[in-house]
Amino acid sequence: MKKVLLLLLGVLLCHTLPIFGQTYTTVNDISYATSSDPYAKERCKLDLYYPKDTAGFPTVVWFHGGGLSGGNKFIPEELKNCGMAVVAVNYRLLPKATLTDCIDDAAAAVAWAFREIGRYGGDPRKIFVSGHSAGGYLTNMIGLDKRWLAKYGIDADSIAALIPFSGHAISHFAYRQSKGMRDTQPSIDEFAPLFYVRPDAPPLIIVSGDREMEMLGRYEENAYFWRMMKVVGHKQVYLYELDGYDHGSMASPAFHILKNHVKAILEASSSSSGSSR
Repeated sequence: MKKVLLLLLGVLLCHTLPIFGQTYTTVNDISYATSSDPYAKERCKLDLYYPKDTAGFPTVVWFHGGGLSGGNKFIPEELKNCGMAVVAVNYRLLPKATLTDCIDDAAAAVAWAFREIGRYGGDPRKIFVSGHSAGGYLTNMIGLDKRWLAKYGIDADSIAALIPFSGHAISHFAYRQSKGMRDTQPSIDEFAPLFYVRPDAPPLIIVSGDREMEMLGRYEENAYFWRMMKVVGHKQVYLYELDGYDHGSMASPAFHILKNHVKAILEASSSSSGSSR
């Protein structure tokens, strides 16, 4: 299995989305939520990196990691100069906020991208959602449990693909800790992406580090997530294990997988549109 994945990764490294001759710009600290709460005003901001004077580009909404209690927005170097926009999101953090606040902020940021990316030249039909660790968990939650985005008038199934990097599929460990549970005590409840497996979700590309180097069985819980999505009949769910990479270091090679799938989905969409004319 791992040897096959290593060979596959070697192929993926050659399939990125370089677009030469484009000029990129960044708009910092855009507020994406309206709230009178001072902490929400501080944290509910995003940075937008996008190709200028370009129409119809895809967008990746990117959620940083940090266990839902730390971290800050950043534009991943691996996603720069690739013909895509990146929406890098800050969200409220525990313990100053609740888990519900964290997930709601993630949904509000994705809704902002759907509403506003067209103003900058992007195509709202080409919005991909991704994140590492806690960011992967947020990606899973708002993509699988449709209630979060529905609050903002967005159908979660409008997302072009969900691409979580080493995100929880069970209930997040910070939430379990708040309930007095041990890190090694798993749970699947309303705050677990696994609770919402369904056949009609957006394409789901799950990326994990090496199963022997990941955090607390992260690969195995994602493997179960992948399997249950297949069992319910989802047709576009993929699982990658990055041999030799731990929880932190897996993000860098995972971006190549992200870009490869973005490219493939866009090409498939273009072919489908052309054949229907």
